[in-house]
Amino acid sequence: MNASERMKELVAILRKASEAYYAKDEEIMSNFEYDRLYDELVSLEEQTGIILSGSPTQAVGYEAVDSLPKERHEKPMLSLGKTKSREELKEWLADKEGLLSWKLDGLTIVLTYENGELVKAVTRGNGEVGEVITPNAKVFANVPGRIPYRGTLILRGEAVISYADFEKINAQITETAAKYKNPRNLCSGSVRQLNNEITAKRNVRFYAFHFVQADESGKAPDFANDRENQFLFLRELGFDVVPYKRVTAETVQSAIAEYEKEIQTFDIPSDGLVLTYCDLAYSTSLGQTAKFPRDSIAFKWQDEVAETVLKEIEWSPSRTGLINPVAIFEPVELEGTTVSRASVHNVSVMKGLKLGIGDKITVYKANMIIPQIAENLTGSGRLDIPDTCPACGGNTKIKAANDVEVLYCINPDCPAKKIKAFTLFVSRDAMNMDGLSEATLEKFIARGFIHDFHDLFHLDRFADEIIAMEGFGQKSYENLIQSVEKARETTLPRLLFALGIPGIGVANAKLLCKFFNYELGRIQSADAKQLAMVEGIGEVLAEGIVAYFGDEKNREMLESLLPELSVEKPVQTTGAQTLEGKVFVITGSVMHFANRGEVKELIESKGGKVTGSVTSKTDYLINNDIASTSGKNKKAKELGIPIISEDMFLEMLKEE
Repeated sequence: MNASERMKELVAILRKASEAYYAKDEEIMSNFEYDRLYDELVSLEEQTGIILSGSPTQAVGYEAVDSLPKERHEKPMLSLGKTKSREELKEWLADKEGLLSWKLDGLTIVLTYENGELVKAVTRGNGEVGEVITPNAKVFANVPGRIPYRGTLILRGEAVISYADFEKINAQITETAAKYKNPRNLCSGSVRQLNNEITAKRNVRFYAFHFVQADESGKAPDFANDRENQFLFLRELGFDVVPYKRVTAETVQSAIAEYEKEIQTFDIPSDGLVLTYCDLAYSTSLGQTAKFPRDSIAFKWQDEVAETVLKEIEWSPSRTGLINPVAIFEPVELEGTTVSRASVHNVSVMKGLKLGIGDKITVYKANMIIPQIAENLTGSGRLDIPDTCPACGGNTKIKAANDVEVLYCINPDCPAKKIKAFTLFVSRDAMNMDGLSEATLEKFIARGFIHDFHDLFHLDRFADEIIAMEGFGQKSYENLIQSVEKARETTLPRLLFALGIPGIGVANAKLLCKFFNYELGRIQSADAKQLAMVEGIGEVLAEGIVAYFGDEKNREMLESLLPELSVEKPVQTTGAQTLEGKVFVITGSVMHFANRGEVKELIESKGGKVTGSVTSKTDYLINNDIASTSGKNKKAKELGIPIISEDMFLEMLKEE
């Protein structure tokens, strides 16, 4: 293949990747692979002097979608030239001072303020035309709605979503196809919503990185020809400014080293650094190329790549039935840590890499954080796609979505699809098994350790494998087993709640047990009419309980579980039910009890009832901060419900 043909091939590949990334929020190749192909195309263009129509080296971004109003930028928003050489940064800075800041990985936004009010927000789009997202920007977590500056102010910044918020939001999405691949995709989808109520729930944050202009009517300060003063001015107006360090040619490399350490725990996605001259007049004098401004340059981390050997592909089932391939390889040191596994994402990526057991592969950490496979040096392609699910043994099926092949388990009873049920079972108010987070449960299910509830009490069968798992060790394993053994001693209300019977929460489980004298057999055999006699259990819940215990699989599950447990039956007290008929709400911190749960148990032992919200049926709100302006205090005052402190509550019991 000659140079011209290769360039045509590269343009097609990179344009497709850009379209997926910018227009569809999909990622069909790693950043590492994109940069490698992009650099190859640049080199060929320099060698041949040919730049093909539509070359991504000349295009900026991708066309904006049609779902939002469009607006042309007054001045084109250019990309930045980039380097991975620290020495080049030093030479570029020469005798000037610069600001070295994070290159945040989100969506670039231009904000315009008039007379102190935010009047317009536009995305970068393709650099020439952006999308108007003003209503959405107004509900960003940290964008000032009003500022003291009364003239026209225009600034640029990056809209981002933190890793912590990304994990939290993704955890609430049950369908795998609907989950976001990374924080940038989530941010893009959040910023470009047609309904800004959705945007408001996503905790999008904005970090200013460029002061564009301010007119004289607002009396902008004299920046003394120093870009840092612009940053300080924006900060004074209430904007969060991208974190930066002031550097010289002598200090820039040590500053980069500091960023290298910080990125390990930095919660905001970043794909490099940006270096900009402090001298504003000098920056203006430099002008720009057709694609890049000359006063700034991006630094991308020189990925530390290590060669290793692929040992196996672990197929990891999830609650939606999706089975993800995970590469397990000989451990290597990357960015100061030992890594031995990396997600392969889907069947298409696995096929594209032509993976096979025993292949020599190179691995790196994307943005110095997430382990990824860079290349397969062998390319044997000797990998079979499993036709059975590792969690249940049921049949699997390859499905195609948006030209991406993924593997699914089609067994509706696969335990991996019941992860929420297992999560509830081990939760604090249920069996209270410490050390079994949802993520850990998913790993155990994927490896076939857990098929049903009773399997949780026999994890010792897999001691060696658990101890060897990433994130575990001997001590973690011992703590886990100790917690499991402790959970064997339980109560009937806890067990009923743990089973996940539809509509049966902690309170209803206690009421059921009390009504049927803590006899499980009586609850199991009760008909809907009998169950509906229990306070708080209406006809719908009663029929649901009957249906649950009438299901043969549920009965078999419970029959296998009960031998693992010692279910304590409480001693029936003959003490006076002095709080009979009284309804309490408890809020805030407590002083005389370990937690609010203990207060609740005391109230219930004396015949009272505890609910979660203040209504007209509430008799007392217990809150040690009686003067608080909380929602519950306000509601209680509106309804004329007494607000009592913990001490007042204890005095009430003495009087009774």
